[in-house]
Amino acid sequence: MARIDYYDDPKAPTPNSVVPAAVGCIIDPEGRILLEHRVDNDLWALPGGTHDFGESIVETVIREIREETGLEVEVVGLVGIYTDPRHVIAYSDGEVRQQFTLSFRCRLLGGSLAKDSESQELRWVRSLELDSLRIHPSMRKRIDHFFENRAEPYLG
Repeated sequence: MARIDYYDDPKAPTPNSVVPAAVGCIIDPEGRILLEHRVDNDLWALPGGTHDFGESIVETVIREIREETGLEVEVVGLVGIYTDPRHVIAYSDGEVRQQFTLSFRCRLLGGSLAKDSESQELRWVRSLELDSLRIHPSMRKRIDHFFENRAEPYLG
C-alpha cells in the first residue's frame, strides 16, 4: 500500500486514526546504523512497524525488525516517543494517520540481513552519510536523537 508522509504541511489531509508503531535503532560493530529504503514511500527509515493486538510494544519492534531485516535484537532502551500532530501519513486505502511512534535502542543479537517485500534495500549507514539519503524530517529527528545518546528519552 502506498503512502505519503506530510510534515507541517497545511495541505495535509485531516487524520482519521492513530496507530501505535515502533522503530529500532541498531548499530553494527563499526558504528553504522541500519536503515531500510522503504517501498511504500521511497524514503530511508529505521526498521519497524505497527503494533499488533496481543503483543507488547517491545515485542512489536523485535518482531518488525525480524520480519523486515532478518535480524534478532533485544531492546535496551527508549530513544523517544514521537507524537507530533504535524506529522500525518496518508495511505492509499483512505486511512490518514497521525503518527505515534516509539523509537527504541536495540542490541544486535544475531541473524542474517535479508530484506522483505517492504524494503527496496537494507544498508548499514555511517552518520556522515545520512545527509545524502532521502529521509523524512520526522525520521531524521529520531535518528539524530539516537546518535545524541541522550540521558533521558525524547517526549514529544
